[in-house]
Amino acid sequence: MKKIFRAIDRTLGAVEDWSLVVVVCVALFSGLTNIILRKTTSINLYWSDEIIRKSIFFCTYVGCSAAVRRRSLIRVDALPQIIPVSRKFFNTINQLASLIFSAMLVWLGWGLLQSVYADEYATTATLQIPEWYFYAVLPLVGCMMFIRVLIVMWEDLFDTSTEDKQENETEEPVHG
Repeated sequence: MKKIFRAIDRTLGAVEDWSLVVVVCVALFSGLTNIILRKTTSINLYWSDEIIRKSIFFCTYVGCSAAVRRRSLIRVDALPQIIPVSRKFFNTINQLASLIFSAMLVWLGWGLLQSVYADEYATTATLQIPEWYFYAVLPLVGCMMFIRVLIVMWEDLFDTSTEDKQENETEEPVHG
């Protein structure tokens, strides 16, 4: 089971990391090009702002899945700090809330995707890209988050990590 989770974790990690790198680079290049052209010439790339907005939208949702992987989602942890014995219980509550959120993201995102797909006039303002391309991110990321939360719950339940073997392989032996 650990090998399956490790393979899923690596695959999702690669998809998240590379898609974020590509999208951020496109947004950065588009924004910088627009600024340079606007300041040095009379050319204004009217579509640059739209690309940047859609990139932020994409990075926000894909970043949620990456945050689950790194266990860095925002959560209220004042009570577990006051009562350390309850830390595992509250972690489970947080993980269940993340499962519910990701399931709702899949369900509501799918419904929104279907309604936008059915509207032939739902396109971006300047580039006329069909909006459903961007709404397809919602159920996809919801599935990725759901899988990630299940992996994190399994790791916590069995006190294992999908990164254990990877860390052990990369550590150099200590010579005393």
